[in-house]
Amino acid sequence: MSDPRFELRRVTETEWLILDHKYAPHDARQTVACIYQVDGVEVDVVWMRDLPLANCYMGADDVLADLQRFHAVPDRTTAPIVIPHLPPLATA
Repeated sequence: MSDPRFELRRVTETEWLILDHKYAPHDARQTVACIYQVDGVEVDVVWMRDLPLANCYMGADDVLADLQRFHAVPDRTTAPIVIPHLPPLATA
């Protein structure tokens, strides 16, 4: 699931950034998230955008994968499911 739009960049031993290459390097919107190592098996995320994603993950790679899934274009290889519609109920 390689997406060149997003980059996970390690800043220190316990901190990472997720960058969005849709924006120029000098644009503040390029930083999507700041990730901090809490302990050996958990990281916390501070989202710089209003995203409906978790704030706690098992690792920095999991954060990137979740973000990529969120922004993935849905696969439209199948036809949409037709939902039957009924006429409105008659009122007395």
